[in-house]
Amino acid sequence: MKILVTGGSGFLGQHLVKALQKAGYTDIRIFNRNPCDTLQNVEFVCGHLEDYQQVKKAVNGCEVVFHVAAKAGIWGCYRSYYNTNVLGTEHIIKACKDCHVKYLVYTSSPSVVFNNQPLVNVDERIGYGNPKKMCAYAHTKMLAEQLILRANNEKGLQTIALRPHLIWGPGDNHLIPTLLDAARRHRLFQVGDGKNWVDMSYVTNVAQAHLLALEAIKNTPHSVSGKAYFISQGDPVQLWPWVHLLLSKLDIPQPSVKIPASLAYGIGLLCEILYKVLFIKKQPPMTRFVAKELSEDHYFNISMAKMDLHYIPKISNEEGLEQLVAWLKNK
Repeated sequence: MKILVTGGSGFLGQHLVKALQKAGYTDIRIFNRNPCDTLQNVEFVCGHLEDYQQVKKAVNGCEVVFHVAAKAGIWGCYRSYYNTNVLGTEHIIKACKDCHVKYLVYTSSPSVVFNNQPLVNVDERIGYGNPKKMCAYAHTKMLAEQLILRANNEKGLQTIALRPHLIWGPGDNHLIPTLLDAARRHRLFQVGDGKNWVDMSYVTNVAQAHLLALEAIKNTPHSVSGKAYFISQGDPVQLWPWVHLLLSKLDIPQPSVKIPASLAYGIGLLCEILYKVLFIKKQPPMTRFVAKELSEDHYFNISMAKMDLHYIPKISNEEGLEQLVAWLKNK
């Protein structure tokens, strides 16, 4: 069985490739902008999701596609997010149909249900949100997930989407490094009262969820194909106490300034306006979406993933934190 992993050189992608290899899959191809020297015994196809012919070349001959690649972030030109996350996904789907791929597993995001309100233990029955005005990433991931699920059962293709929340762990080059850098520069401020509960997803568990999704869609497609599943630790944490604990383990200064959530939201709105008017391309220090994420509850019920995919997180929050700290200190 030949397997393609888009974005296989990225944080989650590398963990997924290694999990596939550990599970006995040996014929793995990676589609990425650039090759990766940290993965062994894999085939590389370099290209861009926006180029259909390059995508088709990567998909051709594969029976399974894990579509992990995406443009992430909280700020930037909407068109750039659309081209990678939506147009790129359209190309993946078309190539899968043209090349007779059987199974397509898509890495989505819980942000697709963002509705400008706290998300408290919500499950898959919640509808899509309306994140376009606040976050191009969330909106384009929502459009892409809809494409993936609509493509189910077309030309023999079976599809499934996973929504892992706040992926973290060794190898993270985005979430945790950004947090630590802000703290070291004394630019990390607590937003809100610090009591908000959030879900996180340890990267090893997320990779395992992808393997379980493949097995489920192969063995029980009538139960899981065409569906999306929330993925997390299943054990929410209070965001700011968890951040304080991480910083203390690394001997990094704690944030000493607290900003009310409403003020942070207003600052975020002002930053967005100024950055757009002045055509500033770098990421602003605050946005409305970030203010919401840092101050409100957002955690999810993963009962459906447990029941349909037999997903049980193997690495706990506590064990994951120790592994992350050890990796950071060694790095």
